Amino acid sequence: MNRQSRSINLPREFLRECRRTLFEKKVTDSSGMLMTGGSLLMRTLIFRRLLLRNVLSADERFVGLLIPPSGGGILANTAVTLSGRVAVNLNYTVTSDTLNYCIAQCGIRHVLTSRRFMERFDFKLNSELIYLEDFREKVTLADKLVAAIDAYAVPRVILERWLGLHKIRLDDLMTIIYTSGSTGKPKGVMLSYDNVGTNVTGIEDGLELGARDTLCGILPIFHSMGYTIGTWAVLATGVKGAYHFSPLDAKVIGKMCKEHDITIIVSTPTFLRSYLRRCTREEFAKLNLVVTGAEKLPGDLLEAFEAQFNVRPMEGYGTTELSPVVSVNVPPERNGGSGSMERVGTVGRPIAGVQAKIVDHETGKDLPIGESGMLLIKGPNVMQGYFQMPEQTAKVLRDGWYTTGDMALLDREGFIHITGRLSRFSKIGGEMVPHIHVEEILQRIMSDDDEKVAVAVTSVPDERKGERLIVFHLPTGKSTDQILKELTAAGLPNLWIPSPDSFFQVEQIPLLGTGKLDLQAVKELAKAKVAEVAAGKQRSTSS
Repeated sequence: MNRQSRSINLPREFLRECRRTLFEKKVTDSSGMLMTGGSLLMRTLIFRRLLLRNVLSADERFVGLLIPPSGGGILANTAVTLSGRVAVNLNYTVTSDTLNYCIAQCGIRHVLTSRRFMERFDFKLNSELIYLEDFREKVTLADKLVAAIDAYAVPRVILERWLGLHKIRLDDLMTIIYTSGSTGKPKGVMLSYDNVGTNVTGIEDGLELGARDTLCGILPIFHSMGYTIGTWAVLATGVKGAYHFSPLDAKVIGKMCKEHDITIIVSTPTFLRSYLRRCTREEFAKLNLVVTGAEKLPGDLLEAFEAQFNVRPMEGYGTTELSPVVSVNVPPERNGGSGSMERVGTVGRPIAGVQAKIVDHETGKDLPIGESGMLLIKGPNVMQGYFQMPEQTAKVLRDGWYTTGDMALLDREGFIHITGRLSRFSKIGGEMVPHIHVEEILQRIMSDDDEKVAVAVTSVPDERKGERLIVFHLPTGKSTDQILKELTAAGLPNLWIPSPDSFFQVEQIPLLGTGKLDLQAVKELAKAKVAEVAAGKQRSTSS
């Protein structure tokens, strides 16, 4: 890979790419929407005119979006960005309370969505909902004529200046993406144009993306991978995009891959297992790059996927705070003949401009090659900080280095090996699940003594969902069934609720001398308990 990062002005690149593909297919989705570069730009400019005329105030900085991966989601993001506003794609898998927290923190007055989409939810939001369907009747002939002339005829340099794109500075805030984090309170990750732009070019250069490629856009735009790679890597490079609102619809995705000659899928191992069962080799015939993240890629899945579809999934690594891509394995056909860029069992080497180092998680001292410790990342992809959370920001950012919370080691060739996780969250089914939040609710349910640590939540690897929550607790008068009912009543999402067989009663919770949880000891105890249970089941089956 090229070791130098490459900065770009994303909106300018979007205009350039639309002009290059004026009459070529650029964006399509499973509903049948199809846009060439020219029609994508024209519709974006119409949408922008409607927003500025009917919705946005001059002092309105943040705009909320509740739209799944789709042609409409792409148009909404481009229109908001070209309006000079900050797009905040909101997580539609959380509760109304959580959404309203994000809306209040950013001062969001308007949320763009669709009636059809909102029919699936029972959200009560403290913001005005703007339905995309209602825009159709507001479009005038003048809107269409002006947008068509601008999109197809006005010199690009003049159009850029008229839209004010020349005024964009690379360190300007482009988006806020909310992540649950380890405290349970959403944190707004501030990503600049340079954060997102250098991540796009790092992946473009590192994986040799181009006009031959069509990306299957199935990851939610409220996830940084869906925003950076699923959205802006399509808009600002030669890659085409084909979108579907859910990564769970394996049959639809298989059909879409065949219909649109899709070459790239970015997904999680959990979703790949579904495609393995329900998609055919013929549907994935043009697929030549599969990148997975968010969970560890199991070896059996890698082998089965490669055997069935003749393409080996590549494991990568990233976090929302890092825009998100840090590293990725690169298959031989996409490394330009520059030597081995793939190592099974690792998450690859850092992309252009990104540095990784390993430090002792207690002392912060740099560790030598091959020794496991805390993984720190530095580069143009490191976020500006957490929105209105300076203390939380200071905990993870120091001297330009971001503390990932993941344990890892670097080998002599620069490949990153993830060896464990000390941070208080798990990735389950691709979603971030905060241990502390679950722990706090369990503590209230299972103990009357707020001062005594009665519960510890950790996780172990799980082949099906990536990770699985494990709960250790002191003796309690409540049954597991009762505890689970109270967790549900507390409003926890299903993914956050441990399974009935994941509760273990102990006489003592492992603590450090400071009285805090001994996270490493808790994790080791969890591994031992799960292994013990598995061995017992195996003995029972064999007998």
